[in-house]
Amino acid sequence: MVRGMLCVVLLFITVTARAETWPEKEWVMGTPVAGSAVDALDAYAFPPRDDTTRNGIRTDALLVIHDGVIIYERYAAPTTASTPHLTWSVSKSLMATVLGVAYGEGRFKLTDPAARFYPPMKQHPKVTMADLLHWASGLGWQEDYEFAPLKSSVVAMLYTRGRGDMAAFAADAEATHAPGQVFRYSSGDSNILSAALKGMLGHKAYMSYPWDALFKPLGIHNATWETDADETFVASSYAYLTARDLARVGLLMARDGRWREQQLLPKEWVAFNRQPFDNYKAGQDEAVAGGQWWLNREVEGARRPWPDAPADTFAALGHWGQALFVLPDEHLVIVRYGDDRDGSYRHNELLKRVLAAVRS
Repeated sequence: MVRGMLCVVLLFITVTARAETWPEKEWVMGTPVAGSAVDALDAYAFPPRDDTTRNGIRTDALLVIHDGVIIYERYAAPTTASTPHLTWSVSKSLMATVLGVAYGEGRFKLTDPAARFYPPMKQHPKVTMADLLHWASGLGWQEDYEFAPLKSSVVAMLYTRGRGDMAAFAADAEATHAPGQVFRYSSGDSNILSAALKGMLGHKAYMSYPWDALFKPLGIHNATWETDADETFVASSYAYLTARDLARVGLLMARDGRWREQQLLPKEWVAFNRQPFDNYKAGQDEAVAGGQWWLNREVEGARRPWPDAPADTFAALGHWGQALFVLPDEHLVIVRYGDDRDGSYRHNELLKRVLAAVRS
């Protein structure tokens, strides 16, 4: 009797696993969401736009995956389903995902000093890989773009003094805090991580590693990742993927680093990405910092950043409204590309309307 029950349980587990939907060369198309809630979503995400003024919400792509199938997909010209879109700082979370593969291969530990892999960090010998992943290196950094371009570290890194070797520019910053003690969002920290990965792998293996380690296993064949003049991937800013391809990364994260039968990322790595940085303080950024991902978590003195979304929601976010949202309990992955210059777009409003459309 016990043996028979065990066989039934094993059969149930096998059937459940086989029923799980994964994209092949193309995504499976599910039954599209419809109704008044979808109309409300369309009205918010795709209002009439005037590209001459760049005011208001401008969504280039919106893609919703539920249980591994597409249930909503819309684009605004010139973006299409086959257009690799600039992700801006979503690139940071992509590099964290690539690093997760290297972590699973035993190439580094979170407690390792970054200087072990990237010699210019020897001037900051106590900064660990975990510190960089938390944007808590303690290095002085100014992340403003439009508001203070002459004082902006990131503008100088991307476009002027630092553009030849962005990681070296960031590593040359003076320390303003002890490592691991203070959150300070920094594109410099992310580019130092990219240079550290190159140090682990060697230049030749590094140049194909994002494709070999992540993109090809996920079925992503049309990604572009720009490098600086030193041939270091600009992990802070310059990865380009289609919405459908970025959604593959979201599905990987939604399923705890597993892609079909392969545990591509260690579960402990995904858990680290989704764990809030201990010293993050309310209001320091638009969401709570994890391991180069953003979390919908409460912190002391503040409610969840996106109150209309579940607490387990986490995201990769980029300048001007780029977003990859993962909602594990809802079995949802959402990709949103845009070009929002006036600040009128709100992530919470989009999430609220997507959830209403899915639940209707």
